[in-house]
Amino acid sequence: MPNPQDLFKLMGMKNQFESNHPKMVSFFRDMAAKGIKEGSVIEITIIDAEGNPTTASMKVQASDLEMIETLKNMRQ
Repeated sequence: MPNPQDLFKLMGMKNQFESNHPKMVSFFRDMAAKGIKEGSVIEITIIDAEGNPTTASMKVQASDLEMIETLKNMRQ
């Protein structure tokens, strides 16, 4: 069982993230509403402080979607 104080702290951090990065939060909400299908490719690029990019990608599998659904159901 999670510590209630830790959960409260995490909620504050979540709110700060949403305040700092509203476009990213909107993007995630849009993608969640649209749905991600098996076979979709998720790609992320991180550019470090010196300007060097690192990119990774993954092809969404049925097991990934099952995990996402399980996590969504845990929130309820």
